[in-house]
Amino acid sequence: MNKSKNVAKAFLLFAMAVLFINPVFSQETEELVTMSLEDLLNMEVVTVSKSSEKISDAPGVISVITKEEMQMFGGTTLKDILERVPGLIGSTVYMTDRSTIAPRGDQVLASSSHVLLRLNGRPMRESLEGGIKSETYESFPVNVIEKIEVIRGPGSVLYGSNAFSAVINVITEEAQRTGVTVTGVGGQESAYGALGKVTVKSGDFSLVAAGREFKKADWETNVVYPDTSSPVNYNTIQNMTIPNNGRGIFLGMNYNNFSFMSSYNYWKHSYFVTDFIQTYPAYGNAEWAKTFANLGYNLTVNDQWEMDFNVTYNRSTFEVTHWPGSSRDSYEIVGEWTNFYNPMEELSIVFGGLYNYFKGEEEIKGLAKITDGKRYSVGAYAQLDYRLIEELKLIGGFQANKVEELDLNVVPRVGAIWYPMERINVKALYSQAFRAPSINELYIDFSDMHGNKDLVPEEVSTIDFGVNYHGEQAHAGLNYFYSKMENIIYQDRSGTEPTYMNGTDVTFQGVEFEGKYYFTRNLLVTGSVTYQQSEDKSGNEHVTPIADMGAKFGIGYTSDNGLTASIFNVYQGALDDKYKSQYNPSPEAYNLLNIYCKYNLNNLINVSALHELSVFVQADNVLDKEIWLPDWGLLPGKTIPVNQGRAVYAGINIGL
Repeated sequence: MNKSKNVAKAFLLFAMAVLFINPVFSQETEELVTMSLEDLLNMEVVTVSKSSEKISDAPGVISVITKEEMQMFGGTTLKDILERVPGLIGSTVYMTDRSTIAPRGDQVLASSSHVLLRLNGRPMRESLEGGIKSETYESFPVNVIEKIEVIRGPGSVLYGSNAFSAVINVITEEAQRTGVTVTGVGGQESAYGALGKVTVKSGDFSLVAAGREFKKADWETNVVYPDTSSPVNYNTIQNMTIPNNGRGIFLGMNYNNFSFMSSYNYWKHSYFVTDFIQTYPAYGNAEWAKTFANLGYNLTVNDQWEMDFNVTYNRSTFEVTHWPGSSRDSYEIVGEWTNFYNPMEELSIVFGGLYNYFKGEEEIKGLAKITDGKRYSVGAYAQLDYRLIEELKLIGGFQANKVEELDLNVVPRVGAIWYPMERINVKALYSQAFRAPSINELYIDFSDMHGNKDLVPEEVSTIDFGVNYHGEQAHAGLNYFYSKMENIIYQDRSGTEPTYMNGTDVTFQGVEFEGKYYFTRNLLVTGSVTYQQSEDKSGNEHVTPIADMGAKFGIGYTSDNGLTASIFNVYQGALDDKYKSQYNPSPEAYNLLNIYCKYNLNNLINVSALHELSVFVQADNVLDKEIWLPDWGLLPGKTIPVNQGRAVYAGINIGL
């Protein structure tokens, strides 16, 4: 621990020295450097209304991580970057979705099914369980990301099922030039990685392709579980080597009004079904993979009316090495027609329709198929924004969805954005959302889990009330939220055979504060604080394994001589005592302190053919905190390993 403190102190002294020695200007991407700080802090976003609008005008609680921030603070995975977003926290479950993101404390389910992940506005879904994203969070090539937009709260008015507690939209770069960039990374204990990117720009044609291969250090640890077969009830200690490696690719092409993009992400890690470890070897390695593709066409009807046509394909697979021997394969096809109509300057309307078809199956390898289901759904949606007066904007919308064998579901959105004075806005929003039961929740038939064809969709109603300031050098927002979730689908383990059931109702409420301040163009301070409480209909508090209190703080600096230095800390408070473990380390409050430092060698080595030549060092979890979390989704009283401690990487970027 003393060594960790010394490392942190040394970095802070180094960063302070940098601030005094180096001139005040930054080397950023060409697009960002041309933006004023005011525009950067109140930039255009597309996720809330599917069309471009200022953050201050967007009818939602939205945060943006820009490329400038990603280059300033580093990050080896998409999950690393998302954990810096206000209101989001990294979490885990026992087997099928080992890498998850929980928004506003919502980890009610044993998966990420309450979060909708989108790539350039198109859904990246998994159909069998309803929301697995582990492979994408851990393996997507982050070197191709332009920015990330995150809505906290429901988004189902325009996005359908799963946009329940958050919508995460990953937006990739567009080719501005023809070039190649390669990154090599090495770390302790044989960790290594490589990233590559190719951009092509020729007239109306553009292409961006990126790839990532990353292997983190294996984690050797002991997992303790009770051995009830022993007459004296000894505990058994199982030594495990936990792998953590993955690969991802992305391809995006545009020609005139046509677009095509595709990605593939694969991840290998561990799983622990601790309720059954005393009976079976219910632990081992798991492999996730997701294939995504989208074909789109944009049609301009006239000056006031545009249309988008998209066909999206997702395929997800999942396999484990030991009991229960699960092997999953599912896919989804979405056809969507979206219209953007602006009949007058004060009024904008978005409306459209979509068709979903999804199919999935799961088998126990060598035994039998336990799920084989398919379904379809159709939907229609509309949202209008009307500026009643210069200082007041009104929002209204709905989405109607008909899922096969389920009743028609309609969810509304209403709200108002008021501008009482320059640079300040007040947002008052009410939104509903739903999540349809997944294929496994309906149809799985296995001795240790049963589906339920009588399940109804989960529903949530959320109120957001916030005040925001967008200044020339600073942005700050204070938001209160209240969410009531009904008909939550859960695994009822009270009987002899676990069964999916509706019934759990949960309320979340809390306060979020976030802010960014640019002392100068090249010196950024950012931070957020979230406090949330949860309670179910029986009066039980601390419903999810997410701490009530969380805080984040980062400071980053880039000089005109090519030096970037930053530090970012994610703090999560302690969990309630009911999440303590009897056998393994209990969850504790923790600080995830990360340090990033990069130096651009172009100022020292003047090679005209090189667009970039830089070296970097990144240290994750500097305080060397080993993190164990509840094996969420199983009976309480046990924990599983999540973060092994400090990891240090060094690498080189070469761009042509």
